[in-house]
Amino acid sequence: MTKLRYLLVLLVFLPFAASAGAIRLKDLVEFDGVRGNDLVGYGLVVGLNGTGDGLRNSPFTEEMISNILERLGVNVTGEQMRPKNVAAVLVTATLPPFARVGSQVDVTVSAIGDSSSLLGGTLIMTPLNAADGQIYAVSQGTILAGGASVEGDAASVVQGVPTAGVIPAGARVEREIEFDLSSMSSVRLALREPDFTTAGRIEAAVNRSFRRSVAVMRDSGTVEVDVAATGAASTAHAIGQIENILIEPQRKARVVVDQRSGTIVMGDDVRLSRVAVSQGNLTLRIEEAPLVVQPNPFAGGRSVVVPRTGASLDEGEGVALAEVPESTSLSDVVAGLNALGVSPRDMIDILKSIKAAGALHAEFVVR
Repeated sequence: MTKLRYLLVLLVFLPFAASAGAIRLKDLVEFDGVRGNDLVGYGLVVGLNGTGDGLRNSPFTEEMISNILERLGVNVTGEQMRPKNVAAVLVTATLPPFARVGSQVDVTVSAIGDSSSLLGGTLIMTPLNAADGQIYAVSQGTILAGGASVEGDAASVVQGVPTAGVIPAGARVEREIEFDLSSMSSVRLALREPDFTTAGRIEAAVNRSFRRSVAVMRDSGTVEVDVAATGAASTAHAIGQIENILIEPQRKARVVVDQRSGTIVMGDDVRLSRVAVSQGNLTLRIEEAPLVVQPNPFAGGRSVVVPRTGASLDEGEGVALAEVPESTSLSDVVAGLNALGVSPRDMIDILKSIKAAGALHAEFVVR
């Protein structure tokens, strides 16, 4: 059975500029050179309660156990090991900018074999490498897994993801990234959402803050600041002053819908032109009522099933919406549709049709 409802929508609309609130510059841009670095390592988790890797399906786990034990002075050559409390994992972390030797960072641990859970496990000392192949941190500690797994003879229940977990402050930095911020004569500000209007406002705001022309907009996503011309004591002092400057960013009108969950997210600056939309209340019914025909007594025949199908198509009355006043945003229209009980799925179809008609003046993103 399929049900569709009739909606008659008349939207009258005049676009007008929408202004965002003042936002700190540090929340809008990335500073050139001030960035983190990804780290990855291959390690071993021990102490599991019988939920480790099956060594027949994960031979790399057995090889790693042998290597670790041999480094610790235990000779296991030719021995057959079948432990159930060991699992091979990948360890990932992000080395923050200006991290110094001895500082600690969080790590994420994920099983790569057929281990069913990492709950209660302990990660053995694991070196973490960057993209250049150098070791920058070493990780070790008890894993905090975010799930639970219960298994019986005939059934099992899994909640969350027990095969992945985190170790807060689980890695210690052993090598620093060589980067001299004080030697930079200029700093580039990279906008997270490139926009010419926003970049121009950043340039004007930085120049007003230093009372001189120190910033130049290179393109929609880059503003370059001459640190030497700012008169600041150092590059760090200049960045500290720049990142707290307040500006009003100009963003593109955008509507984002998620068809799987029925979620609709839109900005306040989404606008509509005059448009009419109708959606039907159509009900389709198909009923199967097969009839069994029996032969006469002693006739020597057999029973026959005769198919009988009944189909009906009903079209209900339409639901009319009142005319929307001028200068109404899409958020007001959606609020009105919600008040009428329109489901998110139907609302997404309506927005798609409005966009196809050219009446929705925004970027339409479907996920």
